[in-house]
Amino acid sequence: MGAPILSCVSKSVPGIFMDCHMMVAQPEKWVNDIADAGGALYCFHIEATDDAVSLINTIHERKMKAGVAISPDTPSTAITDAIGEAADMLLVMTVYPGRGGQKFIERCVPKVAELRARFPDKDIEVDGGVGPKTIDVCAEAGSNVIVAGTAIFNAANPEEVIATLKASVNTVQAKAKQA
Repeated sequence: MGAPILSCVSKSVPGIFMDCHMMVAQPEKWVNDIADAGGALYCFHIEATDDAVSLINTIHERKMKAGVAISPDTPSTAITDAIGEAADMLLVMTVYPGRGGQKFIERCVPKVAELRARFPDKDIEVDGGVGPKTIDVCAEAGSNVIVAGTAIFNAANPEEVIATLKASVNTVQAKAKQA
């Protein structure tokens, strides 16, 4: 979308929380543009930077939350303790970045559980192939933030799909609080 679109949305919908997933080379280059356009969370791919902690600090200096994404072939250990503690959100891609409508990659789910064990209070997001058939495994692994595109936009009843996704995450979170 880019900063010009974000700026228009921000002006048209005051107070909107814009979670900006930056699938770009050199994510350091775009922090100021996204912040100026009204971005609230700037999520970058760890594979695209040499200094994730410095980038997180730069994002925070611009008053945005910082998210760190890992692609399907990147191990969860790429998110070091320092990176995980500095970030506001951790994102496990469950498809290869760049194209909608891909099939959910189940082998990515253990990474969610590993990150949840290491960072119990952190927001952990999954993105890619998430829908009614895959939400439970994501939620049970520890994801509390869900990105679902195709499952919603191609649904006959998008509201029902959204309700199903929310219910799964909320049910797992409620059980975890009772434990």
